[in-house]
This record gives sequence, C-alpha cells and structure tokens, in this order.
Amino acid sequence: MNSKILYVEDDPTLGFVTTDNLREEGYEVLLEKDGKSALKRFKKEIVDICILDIMLPEMDGFELAENIRKLNSQVPIIFLTAKSLKEDKLVGLTIGGDDYITKPFSIEELVLKIQVFLRRKYIHNEEDETHLKIGHFKVDFRNLSLITNDSEQVMTQKEADLLKELIKNKNQILKREQILEKLWGKNDYFLGRSMDVFISRLRKHLKSDKRLKIENVHGVGFRLVEEA
Repeated sequence: MNSKILYVEDDPTLGFVTTDNLREEGYEVLLEKDGKSALKRFKKEIVDICILDIMLPEMDGFELAENIRKLNSQVPIIFLTAKSLKEDKLVGLTIGGDDYITKPFSIEELVLKIQVFLRRKYIHNEEDETHLKIGHFKVDFRNLSLITNDSEQVMTQKEADLLKELIKNKNQILKREQILEKLWGKNDYFLGRSMDVFISRLRKHLKSDKRLKIENVHGVGFRLVEEA
C-alpha cells in the first residue's frame, strides 16, 4: 500500500508540480489549498505524514498543525516555509512539528525527508526491542507512548527517536553532532535549535520522575542521568 501524504499548499502551480512529482515517486497525495479544508480532510482520512505550508488562507499552517496534534500526536508534520528567521522556524517545532523545509526547495530534498520519517516508522514497527524502561517510565516505541502506573503520554516520532538515543546512552554524553547526523541527517545551526526544542519537550515528559535529568553539557551535547 502506498504511503498517504496530506499536502497543503495555496500556490496552485507549486501545489500541482509538487503533487505530480510525489505521485511519480509512488506516494498517494491528498492536496488541499487552505487550512480549514485540510483539517476536514485529515479528520476523514488516515495519513502517514503531513506537509504543511505555513502561509495559508482560512487557517495558517501553525494553527492547522495545532489542530492536527489534538487529533493525532504521532503523525509526522513537515512545515514548508518561505520565512528565513530562526524564530519563525522554531515556532512550528514548538507547537508539535517535526521538521521544516525552507522555500524554494528541491523535490529531492522533500522526498528525502519523507523517506526518513517513513523509514523510521516502519523500523520501529519491525524492531524486537520495542519497550525500554527508564525511571518509573515504560517506553513503548511501537505506539510512541511513555507509560507510568497512572498515566500515559503520547510522543511524536521525533521525540521517541531522540529519547531512545538518550536511553541507549544513559549516563553518557551524547554529542550534538552525533544526534543531528543520525536523527536529522546533517549538522547545522537551525537543526541544532530544532533539537533543543525537542530536548525541552522531553524534559516536560519526564518531569514527574525527579530522579531523571537531561543535562546540557555546554558546547558538547546532552546526557540523560538516572539517579539512584
């Protein structure tokens, strides 16, 4: 079965060309031109990934992403943005986006990012090691869940990928460039800021267990510490 993409773009020419190229790559593409119609479509369809332009009529990409996250906390969201300010890029990641591409972009770059997210999804579904323990949490990587005796938090795919790397290297320094190259595909400034957003989100997920800390080793990386 072909992977299904919800693609939201109000520029008719770009929307047509990108959709045509993605279909040539074998994806099923649901193209919408505004945020409100895209949200209605999302409620009706089961999609594997969302690609959202930020500057949309009716409802912008940020608001659309927030609404999608209320319905589904796991589906990967990639933002397409013409904005170059780092603050604009970080807004999308803070509200639940997983990655972004700055316009103009190549179809090869977009396809590569789609493949990375879908590959991780299928790898997680096939791995034998789908559960890990950390503190009072049980982490279910197949269902992207962080579970305690009385609660369950659902993570995004990127949060789960990052947490797994931290757990596998518990009490050791995980270098920034190592994380970026493995989970984001390359090491650059904006992706580093993206990673900082996801670290903050993980700290919030883990805050109920005071024995767990994600330490920032200045200029080097991060370390997940589990105190006795």
